[in-house]
Amino acid sequence: MIVAIESASTDLSIAVAQPDGTLIADAAWSSEQRQSAELLPRLLELLQQTGNHLDRASAIAVGLGPGSFTGLRVAMSLAKGLALSLGRPLVGVPSLQAWLASEPDATAAVARAGAAEAYVLRPGDAAPHIAERDRLPDIVGDRPLVPTELARAFGLSNATPPRGGAAALARLAAERLRLAPGGDDLRTIEPIYLRAPRGVQDAASEGRVTWL
Repeated sequence: MIVAIESASTDLSIAVAQPDGTLIADAAWSSEQRQSAELLPRLLELLQQTGNHLDRASAIAVGLGPGSFTGLRVAMSLAKGLALSLGRPLVGVPSLQAWLASEPDATAAVARAGAAEAYVLRPGDAAPHIAERDRLPDIVGDRPLVPTELARAFGLSNATPPRGGAAALARLAAERLRLAPGGDDLRTIEPIYLRAPRGVQDAASEGRVTWL
């Protein structure tokens, strides 16, 4: 089975799926400050509910972001730890791509990029771009996937939280594994940070921010 972990926003999700990506079960919840304390216990609870155990995992899938700096670090640490300890392949999938895959009718996937900006990925976009808060309503359309806290903070209406992200991660990871069974390199895979966290300035890292 594939174990999937998505915590690029304050709306987190986990999933277990068949090796072909068919969903077995998933869970989603909102948490603004307790990702590190909640992810593993909730994953173990989901496995127990479905009669599974971590040693039955065939692969680990993780959302790469962009999004919450802390959430991404927690998910990546957990996913790498599981992949290494179990000896299973790790597959990273861009989170906004997974969010769009979870809701085919969504007009855009949106994640926080700062106090007054957001990452935006629309169907057909090659990569997310950064948009100013005031322009978001015109850019994202009337059915965007937006984390709960961001919808409140930016005043976006008709927004749906990306609660199916982990299930979509599992499907997309299964597709990747059919082409590349070894998954990603544990030594080099890292979250997608399009900019440094607030207060961190490093001209040398412009355009690429490492997670360590």
